[in-house]
Amino acid sequence: MTTEFILLALALLALLAAVIIALWTHLRARRMLDTLDRMLDDAVRGDFQESLYDESRLSALETRMAHYLSSSAVSARNLAEEKDKIKTLIGDISHQTKTPIANLLLYAQLLGEQDLPPESRAYVSALEHQAEKLRFLIDALVKTSRLESGVLAMTPKSHPIQQLLEAAAAQAAPRAEARGIALTVEPADLTARFDPKWTTEALYNLVDNAVKYTPAGGSVTLRAVGYELFCRIDVTDTGSGIPEAEQARIFQRFYRSPSAGETEGVGIGLYLARQIAAGQGGYLKVTSRPGEGSTFSLFLPRAEQGRAQEESAPA
Repeated sequence: MTTEFILLALALLALLAAVIIALWTHLRARRMLDTLDRMLDDAVRGDFQESLYDESRLSALETRMAHYLSSSAVSARNLAEEKDKIKTLIGDISHQTKTPIANLLLYAQLLGEQDLPPESRAYVSALEHQAEKLRFLIDALVKTSRLESGVLAMTPKSHPIQQLLEAAAAQAAPRAEARGIALTVEPADLTARFDPKWTTEALYNLVDNAVKYTPAGGSVTLRAVGYELFCRIDVTDTGSGIPEAEQARIFQRFYRSPSAGETEGVGIGLYLARQIAAGQGGYLKVTSRPGEGSTFSLFLPRAEQGRAQEESAPA
């Protein structure tokens, strides 16, 4: 009887010890998970601060997590500082170049009003043209840099598409008229989410590009098509078209087709348009065949959660 009692007592003690060990292990794991959860929450809020942990209380994993979050916080601060430096640099470039370029244009105009020999007038005209080109290039580079660095944040909201089409066409109308190109805007009773200022500039770049590469007597047409997730804006021209081998490269910064050597431009308009579209959850596509003209399509999201994948939209 005594032996059986001792064995039973030992079994109960072993069971109790096992329960205590299991509870202690569970509480220790729970405490570790709670601590890690708190550390991650602090990291998400941006106010994480590393503490001195004793490995008798926390595991090596917890300590490594603290070191990782601490280094991530430092990296985030460094990134914010770099963005501030870029913002300041871009502002300085924009400010410091604006006055000299404006003075160059002013002096060129004043020279053009003087009684100059014909050959001198040609030089003055070239000077004014190059100064205008320089101003356009600086403005485009500043805008692109601000978009790429996140300095400029776009605020897309629901707006009528017709106003966007008409605003972009109005900007391109003088050049189209001067080149004898018919510029048509088809009516569109649609809405989409976009930032009016930046999206008008993106669409104008597409329209201006179409006018630029369409021969005199041709036409450029703007139309919009609505889908469930996206609104597609087509800019269709009757120009010479784009070879398939170049279609993937025309949206690169400063890329210009070898066949466009005689046409004015710096190769940044389409790149800027793509950056603006991407910044609002949209994208650009081109459909073209040599000798049959081109269609540049700007896709804009229609719903607030419109950052859908490209494959969700119609081709």
